[in-house]
Order: sequence, then C-alpha cells, then structure tokens
Amino acid sequence: MRNNDRPSGRRKPNLLQREGVVQVDWKDTSLLRKFISDRGKIRSHRVTGLTAQEQREVAKAIKNAREMALLPYPSNGRK
Repeated sequence: MRNNDRPSGRRKPNLLQREGVVQVDWKDTSLLRKFISDRGKIRSHRVTGLTAQEQREVAKAIKNAREMALLPYPSNGRK
C-alpha cells in the first residue's frame, strides 16, 4: 500500500527555465516578484521548483533589490 503522505516525486516546473532566463538580474523586479510572497518573504525552492544554485542566485538578487529599495522587506502584518 502506498503512503499518501509523501509527495508524488514529480518536480515542479522551473519558472526560470520556462521564462528563458539565463542570468538573474536584481533590476528585473517583475521576475523577482514571482519568487516572494505577499508579505515579502522569499519563497522556498520546494514552492518555486528551482535548483539549489538557482535559488541562491534568486535570493541574492532579491536581497540586492531590497537594498536598492526596489522590493519590500518582509513584514509580519502587525500594526
């Protein structure tokens, strides 16, 4: 009997490959916004379907864009 709690093993589609992106650029905010949540947190590679190297590149680009005030920092939503 198969355990239904485990994921099926099927990989998520890689968004960078589907978009045809070779180099992740911190100035491309429309692409980077696809990798952050509505609260501004970086989504995990399990959610985005990226490889470990691509996830590091995207995270670095998001952090650079945040420093340049192009993307928001994470917020907890409390006021």
